[in-house]
Amino acid sequence: METVISCGRVALSPNQICHPTSGDRYPLHKQWANRSTLMIMPIAGQGKGGVLDKPIIEKTTPGRESEFDLRKSRKMSPPYRVLLHNDNYNKREYVVQVLMKVIPGMTLDNAVNIMQEAHYNGLSVVIICAQADAEEHCMQLRGNGLLSSIEPASGGC
Repeated sequence: METVISCGRVALSPNQICHPTSGDRYPLHKQWANRSTLMIMPIAGQGKGGVLDKPIIEKTTPGRESEFDLRKSRKMSPPYRVLLHNDNYNKREYVVQVLMKVIPGMTLDNAVNIMQEAHYNGLSVVIICAQADAEEHCMQLRGNGLLSSIEPASGGC
């Protein structure tokens, strides 16, 4: 099998490169001096007698995340507590209604317990969640006339 090297517009065989003749139209030393000369040399594969195959690049399947992305998504922002403070202005029934309206998944029993704890102890934990959610819940509770604050939750969820 003969390998062909393309230099500019001239195709040369290995014999012409190694043993140029005096009648060649394009002397090699001029072609090699030209920086824009392009050489293309296919490489014969072992045992195949042809050109090596193109490398296979593995692509991630759509919807499939890499291991790094999975670890990153598992990391959660530090948890925050949403606190309800007792006040002397709102009725107990109203506090229970607001808790059920503002906090997703809040049951009547949990809302009553949170309200009772705030009433007797002056403070109760409404929910522990991510900082952005805690800020949103706190603002909604305040928007409904309740006293609320947030603080970092030590010890996790």
